[in-house]
Formats: sequence, structure tokens, C-alpha cells
Amino acid sequence: MKELSSGIYSNGKQIYTKNLILGKKVYGEKLIKDGIIEYREWDAYRSKYCAAVKNGLKENIFYKGASVLYLGSAEGTTVSHVSDIVEDEGNVFCVDISEIAMMKLVKLAEERANILPILSDAQNIHNYKTTITETTGKVDTLFQDISQRNQAKIFVRNSELLKKDGLGVLTLKTKSISQSKEKDEVLESEVKILKKTFDILQIIDLEPYEKHHYIILVKKK
Repeated sequence: MKELSSGIYSNGKQIYTKNLILGKKVYGEKLIKDGIIEYREWDAYRSKYCAAVKNGLKENIFYKGASVLYLGSAEGTTVSHVSDIVEDEGNVFCVDISEIAMMKLVKLAEERANILPILSDAQNIHNYKTTITETTGKVDTLFQDISQRNQAKIFVRNSELLKKDGLGVLTLKTKSISQSKEKDEVLESEVKILKKTFDILQIIDLEPYEKHHYIILVKKK
């Protein structure tokens, strides 16, 4: 097993993270033992961040001990792998507006103490700003995967909680912004918004894993 970047591994075909909770699966993924280490297979068709890794992401924004603000955590598929990467020394503040998804995420957090669920709309940063700053100060990294129309503006608003020079990734869902515009046109307009606050480090098209999706890797100015 080769380490591609901090906490992310590959056997040449599939992507893996080290399982934080030995013997436990989260979404039916394959587990592989290598001595005393257990790896969880990371499915690129179920995780946009993993798809970005497969498609050549240059810099992994997650690492051991990192504090992460994760917007749009859903039921925790990708969150669980981020939890693996940051390990017990890190934490993942998970914001989602869906009560149903949050119920499943809370169950995951009962097993993984580094996952901190927050039921809220990511547009309402005041709902969780104090919780995060009193726990960890500003976060090391920001990740967003939501389907609202003003995706870049929400990301910029939440960057108030991100450290200067902190890395972030915006998963851009172009069809959630416009059904009529071409995806590259939507991308251009959202990048223009991001450039006021961030340096753009890399843009990745997520096909064939996801249609009409980009990953935008940024660094806060």
C-alpha cells in the first residue's frame, strides 16, 4: 500500500484510508488488513473528494490533527474518511440542514469522537460560529459539498472561520446553479466570486465519476 498524501493510500487501483475504528464499516465498503493496519476502500463514485484524488488532486487539504469545517456532510460517507485521516488528534465539524441525514451522522459520531455534527443551514454561519471558535479557534481547512444556488458565496461567507493561508475545497455542482448554462460558464462565474478571497490552486472536472461537477482547490488570502 503506497501513501499518496497525508492519510490517503492506494494499491495502484483503489483509494484507501486507515480505519480509525477497526472492524467497522460505514457504508458497506471493503476492508483490507495489512498486518495490524486495516484500510477502508474509498469509493470515488460515492465521494467527490475521492474522485478528485483519482483525477489528480495536487494537494490533500486533510491531515492528521487538522480541524475541519465540512459543509454539506450528509450521512457521512466522505466525512468518515476525513475522520480516518485527521485521526483522534483532529476534529470534523459537520454542518448539514437535513434532519434525516443528521440522525445517521450522529450515530456515526457516537463511534467516532472526532466527528462533531451541527444541524444548520450553511448560510447561517452565526448558528455555529461560536461553537467552532470556542472549541478550536479558526479551522485549518474548509470543505463544501452542497446543492444551493449561491455555492461560492456560501463558501466565501464560511471562510471567516478559516485560518489565513488555510486550504479549502469547493465541490461545485453546476446544475444546482443553472440548468440552462453550460457547466464551464457556471464555473467561470463562481471562480470570479472566489478570487476575491482565495487564490485558486487547481480546478478538476470530476467526470467520469460525477457529471456537471468540479472540485476547486483554494488557499485563503
